[in-house]
Amino acid sequence: MDFKDKVIWVTGASSGIGRATAIAFSKQGAKLILSGRHANNLLDTKMACARPEDVHIIPFDLAQYANFDTIVHSAIAVYGHIDILINNGGISQRSLVEKTGIKVDEKIMQVNYLGTVALTKALLPHFIARKAGRFVIVSSVMGKIGTPLRSSYAASKHALHGFFDSLRAEIYRYNISVNLICPGYVQTNVSMNALTGDGKPQNKMDVSIQNGIKPEKLAKGLLKAVRKNKNEVTIGNKEIYAVLIKRFFPKIVARLVRKINIT
Repeated sequence: MDFKDKVIWVTGASSGIGRATAIAFSKQGAKLILSGRHANNLLDTKMACARPEDVHIIPFDLAQYANFDTIVHSAIAVYGHIDILINNGGISQRSLVEKTGIKVDEKIMQVNYLGTVALTKALLPHFIARKAGRFVIVSSVMGKIGTPLRSSYAASKHALHGFFDSLRAEIYRYNISVNLICPGYVQTNVSMNALTGDGKPQNKMDVSIQNGIKPEKLAKGLLKAVRKNKNEVTIGNKEIYAVLIKRFFPKIVARLVRKINIT
C-alpha cells in the first residue's frame, strides 16, 4: 500500500505511539486526522508532522462514546472520506485484582474496549459503502498474555482481539481489512498514566517501559504491517517471544509470570 494522499485517522495521537505513528505516516505523504483528549497536545503533534497543512485535529474522549456518530461524520467531512482508522487510544493499569475498585475496571474497559468498538462501529458503514477501508488496532502483548498488576488492561486487550478477529471475518467480503498490532514494552508515558487500584495515575515509570523500544521503532513496524496487510504482528524486544512460547509451552509462561515482582 502506498500511503501518499491516503486519509488516516489516528486516535491517542497526543503522545507516545500515536504521535510517532502520525509523524511516520505524514512523512509518507498521508493526510491525517488526529484525535485525543487534549487539543494542545494534538496541536504539538500536528506541528511535528512533515506536512502540518494536511493534518486536522478532532479532540474527543474515547470513554464518551454516545456522540461518536457525529464525530465520525465530522471526520469524514474533512477530506470527503477515510481510508484507515488507527485505533490507538487507551489507558493502562498497575494494581492487584484484590485492590482494584470496580470503577477502575469499568474505566479501562470503557476506554480500551468499548470506546474503540464504538468508534469502529460508527465508521464501519462508511467503509462498507466504499467497499474499502482498514482498521488498525494497537493492542499489546498483554492481549495475548495476562500478567500480574494488569488484569483489567489485559482483559481489555484480549477482548479487542476477540472482537476484531470476528469483525475481520465478517467484513472480508467488503474488501475491508483488520490489522492487530501487539507492542511489547515501548518508551512512552503509559506506566506514568496507568491507573492504580483507586483510579489515580501511578505517576511512576516502569523499568521495563524505560528499557523498551522507542515509539519511532514501533511506528516503523506498524507502517510495515499495514503496508503488507498483516492480520497480526508483535513488535518489541525479547518480551514478544513470550507469545510464541505460550502457544507451545503455556506452563512455562505461567511459571514465569508468577515470578514477576508485585510489591
